[in-house]
Amino acid sequence: MATASPLPKPMSQLSRAVTEWVESVRALTQPAEVRWCEGTRAEREALMAELVRDGELLRLDPHAFPDCYLYRSDPADVARVEHLTYICTASKEDAGPNNNWMDPQSAHAKMHELFRGCMRARTLYVIPYCMGPIDSPLARCGVEITDSAYVAINMMIMTRSGRAALERIAREGTFVRGLHSTGELDPNRRFIMHFPEELSIESFGSGYGGNALLGKKCHALRIASWQARDEGWLAEHMLIVGLRSPRGETHYVAAAFPSACGKTNLAMLIPPDSMPGWQVFTVGDDIAWLHPGPDGRLWAINPEAGYFGVVPGTNPQTNRNAYEMIRRDTLFTNVALTADQRPWWEGLPEGTPVIDWQGRPYDPSRGPAAHPNSRFTVASKHNPCCSTHVDDPRGVPISAIIFGGRRREVAPLVYEARDWAHGVLVGASVASETTAAAVGQVGVVRRDPMAMQPFCGYNFADYWRHWLTVGAKLTRPPRIFHVNWFRRDPQGKFLWPGYGENLRVLAWMLERCADKAGAVDGGIGLLPRPEDLNTQGMALEPETLRALLSVDAELWRKEIAETGAYLEQYGERLPAQLTAELAKSAAALGA
Repeated sequence: MATASPLPKPMSQLSRAVTEWVESVRALTQPAEVRWCEGTRAEREALMAELVRDGELLRLDPHAFPDCYLYRSDPADVARVEHLTYICTASKEDAGPNNNWMDPQSAHAKMHELFRGCMRARTLYVIPYCMGPIDSPLARCGVEITDSAYVAINMMIMTRSGRAALERIAREGTFVRGLHSTGELDPNRRFIMHFPEELSIESFGSGYGGNALLGKKCHALRIASWQARDEGWLAEHMLIVGLRSPRGETHYVAAAFPSACGKTNLAMLIPPDSMPGWQVFTVGDDIAWLHPGPDGRLWAINPEAGYFGVVPGTNPQTNRNAYEMIRRDTLFTNVALTADQRPWWEGLPEGTPVIDWQGRPYDPSRGPAAHPNSRFTVASKHNPCCSTHVDDPRGVPISAIIFGGRRREVAPLVYEARDWAHGVLVGASVASETTAAAVGQVGVVRRDPMAMQPFCGYNFADYWRHWLTVGAKLTRPPRIFHVNWFRRDPQGKFLWPGYGENLRVLAWMLERCADKAGAVDGGIGLLPRPEDLNTQGMALEPETLRALLSVDAELWRKEIAETGAYLEQYGERLPAQLTAELAKSAAALGA
């Protein structure tokens, strides 16, 4: 007689460590119900249906935008709150001047009182997740507990969540603990605490993505950067994109830009018609985990399984792949609505907004129809140019690392670092105009080293030293470049068309990696000569190209002085190599 197969274990029985933690949180927060999330599509659809019935989600036009929904956040909860985000380490110096610091004991006490009874009459969702391919040795796991179904839905899209992740946690015994509650959405009772020494996160009072989706910036960057230092790899705010030339050669590059500086557009770049034969493949649009490989190269995985992108400005001309990708199976946040229930945002070539992002009749005098930081959440697999290696457990080898920012002047279109150490300085010197992705004034130039200013989980001086240590172990390190797509003329007009034309700059980089392209020493690094860039088919005047590639020695001497003043705040921990590289650049410019 055949023996019946045993029923699968309930999720709550797979990991004793997780179950005990969930029980302790249940006792503290006192929810009405506990749900263990399996991460299935059916479960996600059921949650969405619940939110539609409760009025928290709005189903969009099912013909033009099938399986798409709109969520509106509280008007006072629309961006990351860096001033309320803390790194809680035993030593304040370990957090560094780049972070807000709080003593772990004080932080736990504060959060404990906020969480006490906060989930009464609410559902507690348990979301086990894996950052990276589920079978990759480069991936790391976590569990988020939240009382927000919106957060649970986003985490199901953005990570490999559910039973498989919990089974891996049970095997490995290690996971990042993330506890979140929206609380009362009171800005005065809003804190995002990180405890890197404990591999834990506590977030209260916000439902916005960067504050509430704890697998994203909180785990994948702040906590993971600490893990990476301990384990000998790099957790970076970088896209990963594959580029295949007409000759059939494929290279992968990682690039770091502050928010709203073109990361998603570059990750999904569409080659211009004047450059036939090129192909582009997206591995990731926001975060990269880079590990030294046995072949002396850096290998990268994208720890995420979806995109949480800024939607304003997305259209067929700026990013056709993203535009097509978000027309189905997408969760929109804080966009406007047309009369026929279609999402609308600034930059769309069609449609007319009638309801703004707050659900009010649209009135231009009250501001833009869609919030400037409105978002889309969508699975990576819907990207028309998604790489076949997005789930490769080995990752992809990185040929070049690119840093960049939004600068009206000073930085040329592109330059190459002299070597790895100089490249670390180039990354440490990144500055950019602020955007709507974070609370605060927009358009102010601030230092944003490696685009990690809001995300590095420890002292920047130690972080740069770790970069130097990793580079010293690589026998075939990536070349490092800096780009600036946003340089303007005295009248404020952009000099470079950007978007698909950026491939011309990337092509020069790849030729440099293969020692096939020329360059000249511009003092700040190696720059292409005008003839080194392929501008065939572009309406770009020669004098404009010369301006794009020019280095103003006086402006750069000021930039070097400001960079030096910025680095000085890190005191004795600052690696001497960075100071030496800065001195080399100053000497080359005659300072």
